[in-house]
Amino acid sequence: MTSYHPPLRDLQFCLDELLDYPAHYATLSLAADLGREDVGFILGEVAKFSQEVLAPLYVSGDTEGAHCDNGRVTSPHGFADAYRRYVDGGWPRLGNLPEHGGQPAPYSLKVAASEFMQTANHAWCMYALLNDGAIRTLMSFASPALVKAFVPKLVSGEWMSTMCLTEPQCGSDLNLVRCKAEATADGSYRITGKIFISSGEQDFSQNIVHLVLARLQDVPVGTRGISLFVVPKRKLLTDGTAGDANAMRCLSIEHKMGLKASATCVMAFDAAEGWLVGEPNRGLNAMFVYINKSRLGTAQQGQAHAEGAYQTCLAYARERRAGRAPSGRVSDRDADPLLVHPDIRRMLLTQKAIAEGGRTLVLYCAQWVDRADGDDPVQRETAERYLALLTPIAKGAVSEWGSEACDLGIQILGGHGYMKEWGVEQRVRDVRITRIYEGTTGIQALDLLGRKILGPQRETLQAFTQEILDFCAGATSNGPLRVMTAALNDAVARWRAATNRIEQQSGDANHVPAVAVDYLMLAGYVTVAWLWARAAEVALRKLSASPDEREFYAAKVQTAQFWFERILPRIAVHEAAIAAGSGSLMGISEEGFGAGR
Repeated sequence: MTSYHPPLRDLQFCLDELLDYPAHYATLSLAADLGREDVGFILGEVAKFSQEVLAPLYVSGDTEGAHCDNGRVTSPHGFADAYRRYVDGGWPRLGNLPEHGGQPAPYSLKVAASEFMQTANHAWCMYALLNDGAIRTLMSFASPALVKAFVPKLVSGEWMSTMCLTEPQCGSDLNLVRCKAEATADGSYRITGKIFISSGEQDFSQNIVHLVLARLQDVPVGTRGISLFVVPKRKLLTDGTAGDANAMRCLSIEHKMGLKASATCVMAFDAAEGWLVGEPNRGLNAMFVYINKSRLGTAQQGQAHAEGAYQTCLAYARERRAGRAPSGRVSDRDADPLLVHPDIRRMLLTQKAIAEGGRTLVLYCAQWVDRADGDDPVQRETAERYLALLTPIAKGAVSEWGSEACDLGIQILGGHGYMKEWGVEQRVRDVRITRIYEGTTGIQALDLLGRKILGPQRETLQAFTQEILDFCAGATSNGPLRVMTAALNDAVARWRAATNRIEQQSGDANHVPAVAVDYLMLAGYVTVAWLWARAAEVALRKLSASPDEREFYAAKVQTAQFWFERILPRIAVHEAAIAAGSGSLMGISEEGFGAGR
C-alpha cells in the first residue's frame, strides 16, 4: 500500500527559482561544465532508480531484516543487487575528483539527489551512502600513500566504508574511548577493541574501509589522546587489491526499534592491522570532517521521512471516506474524503510545511558547503562560519520535525496507520534514530548555544539575522508577504532578545544546558520561516505573471502562510522556557525524582 513519487517539481523550484542554483553553480569551478540539462538528467535518473529499485524494497526489507550468522551479515533480499546497480550506474563517482576516478560535481548536487534515495529506502542508504565522508576525511588528513590505496576504490563504490566511534561504555562522550592502538616496526598499527557501527559487516562489497578512533600508548587523557586509523576488513596486497581477512569480526547485530534492514554491528578488533590518519592525538579533528557531513545528511533523513509520510497520507486522505464535510456534503456517496476535514488538513499541512521547508533548509546549507569547498579563501571562511551556525540548527530541528510529521501520519490514517501495511508506522520507527545519532538534539543544542553562539559565532548570528531583516526590508509589499515579513521581523527580534537573555545568565552553570534545546528549536522555526517567506515571494511573483502552474504556486503561498500562522507561533513556548531557565529543572532533588515509587 506504499508508493513513492520523487518530488522533482518541488526540488526544481528550490534549486532554480528559490535558491538560484544556476547562478550559484556559475561561481563554482566544480560546476563549470554542468549545465541545467545535466543537473536535470542526473536528478531524473536518481529519481527513477529510487522509485523503481529502492522504494519496492523498503517494507520488505523491514519485514525480513538483516541477519548475522557466525560473523557473516546478510542484508535483506534485493539490497545487495540494488547496490550493484547503483555502482554500475556510476553514482558513487558523482562529486569526486577525476584523478581518483570520480565525476566532478558540487556537493550540493549529490545532496539534492540523495533525498530521493533516503525517502525511498533509508535503511539501504545506511549501507550505500557512507563513502563520501570517508573520502573527504582521507583526502583531508591521510598520507598520499593511504589516499592512493583507499580513495579510488571508495570513489568507484567497489569498496565501502564506516566511521567507528561508539563503544559499549561510550556513545556521545568520546572521552571514554578505550579502543587501543599499538605501533609496529613497519609503521602500521594494531587496533584492539569492541565497537558498535552501522554496516560494520555487510554483503555489498568485498572490502570495508573502517575509520576507527583509538588511543595510542601513554597519551593524554580525554579526547586529546584520541587518534584516527584506517583499518580495512581485508589486508591490502602489494598490487592494492584486497587480500587475507584482517583481525576483526562481527560478533552480532543489534535488535533495533527501526532500520531493521540496516545491520548495526558489534565489531571486535583483535590486533587488526591499520594505519594512522593525520597526526597522533588529533583524531577528533579529522573525525569531525566526516561527522559534519553526516549531520547535514541526518537532517535530510528527517526531512525525507516527512516527505514519505506526507505522500502516503495525502493519497490515503484523498481515497478514504469518513463523515461529512463540516460545510456540507461534497460527494454523492455515503461519506466524504478525509481531505475535506479541517483537522486532517491541519496535519497534512504540517507534514507538507515540514517536508518542503526542511528540503529548502538542507539545500540552503548545501550551498554553503559548496562555498566552503571552493577556491576563494574569504568565501571559504564565511561559509565555514555559516555552517558552524546552521548545521546544528538543521540537524536538530529537522530531525525533530521529521518525527513529528511521521507521527502525524499514524493519526491521519487512524487504525490503518497503526498497522504495518501502509508503512507509516515503519517511518515512525525508522526516523526516530535521526534525533539520536550524529549527536542527539541536546548535543546539537549545546554545540549551537554553548560552543558557537556564546563563543566565536555570535557575530555570525548577528550577520545571519541581519540578512533576514534585510530581506524583510526589501520584500515587495504584497498583502500576504507583508504579513509574513512583519511576523519575521518580530521573530528575529525575539531570537536576538533570547540570545541576550541567555548571555546575561551565563554565570549559572546549569542555565545554558537547561535552555539549549528550546533555543535551537526557536532558531529552527525562525530560520525556516525566512525560507518560507522567500518561497512565498517567488510564488507570488509567478502568480502575478499568470503562470500555467497556478495551483503549484498558490499552494506554496498557502503553505507559507500556514507556517507563519500555525508553526512559527511555537516560539512563544520556547521563549517561556528560556525565561524560566534552570530553576524548576534543577530544584528537584535526586530523591524527589523517585518519591512515591
